[in-house]
Amino acid sequence: MTEDTEHKNETTTPEEASPDLAALQAENAELRKQNEDYLDSLQRERASFVNYKRRIDLDSASYAERLLAEHVKFFLPVADDLERSLLYRPDDPDCASWISGIELVLQKLLKSLATKDVRPMDLKPGDMFDPNTQEAISHEENDTYAEGQIIEVVQTGYQIKDRVIRPALVRVAK
Repeated sequence: MTEDTEHKNETTTPEEASPDLAALQAENAELRKQNEDYLDSLQRERASFVNYKRRIDLDSASYAERLLAEHVKFFLPVADDLERSLLYRPDDPDCASWISGIELVLQKLLKSLATKDVRPMDLKPGDMFDPNTQEAISHEENDTYAEGQIIEVVQTGYQIKDRVIRPALVRVAK
């Protein structure tokens, strides 16, 4: 090859290069658009997966909480019986060690339940009745308490976090 032919092959006029450049620029723009579409799609899928994982985790936690509540209900009558036995404690000084033993067993049971976030509802006479967490076993006339106030807590209610396992049984003033 001669020098002229080599030089001719290497040099192209701007008119000859323009169609190739325009085609490459169009292809580049199309590929960039496709790239953006793929990136957007990937980001949506990732967000969807994160939401799915979060929903599955919440469902699993809720299921575990419901399962725990079912198992805890089995032990609540034992706590009730221990509380009742302490309400009717004998006055005999010889029974003091027996009474303290019952108190310790009750406290141990309540601490064991507390490790699983199971807590008795803190209700006292004079608190307002809440049908979401309490069950009224009677509505009575009462001079001491206003209408809607709790007269007496007959049975302690229990909850896991904010979820009621067993509503408290209460007498309510009317």
